[in-house]
Amino acid sequence: MKEIEKKIAFLGSDLITEILDDSTIKNIPKETEILREGQYVKVLPLVINGLIKVFSRFNERELLLYYIKPNESCVMSLSASINNEPSKVFAITEEDTEVLLLPVNKIPGWVKTFPKLNMLFLQQYNLRYLELLDTIHHVLISKMDERLYDYLVVKAKLKNQDTLKISHSKIAGDLGTAREVITRVMKKLEIEGKVKQLTNKIKIL
Repeated sequence: MKEIEKKIAFLGSDLITEILDDSTIKNIPKETEILREGQYVKVLPLVINGLIKVFSRFNERELLLYYIKPNESCVMSLSASINNEPSKVFAITEEDTEVLLLPVNKIPGWVKTFPKLNMLFLQQYNLRYLELLDTIHHVLISKMDERLYDYLVVKAKLKNQDTLKISHSKIAGDLGTAREVITRVMKKLEIEGKVKQLTNKIKIL
């Protein structure tokens, strides 16, 4: 518990006390679906350790929207909970993740009483807006080799490693394209000396 208090110390001791009294701490294994489209949001995850992937699905294809990192939450889930609307996105743990599950019925009161929480959510809205604009830019303008390389670099930074254990099918799902396209473009990046493909792994050079 003390470790969690240190992680969210930026929220202030009074708010932390209320959050810990009313929230649940949960450890969620890697690749666990924690939110699906159409589901009503009852708790809001605040990531303590780990990483959560938020994505949308169209015609059986997925498109990565953003990652939720430590000390961050999901603003799209917040919006859905405040408006009592079903979720429009999916969320899956990218790796083993520890979260604080905040009860959504408590959040409006906390936001009014504790300005730091309000600032956190406003910062998250701004960050997600910029990330979504970047995603739209990549989809509409960038070539697939640029999208793929940027995707690999970002994922490597998030995981703090230069070698990723990931399949072409998984990448294709995140980028909303076909596995065959990723395989072809990956070969191009390898020829250009930007990546090296190993057995079930990709090394960013």
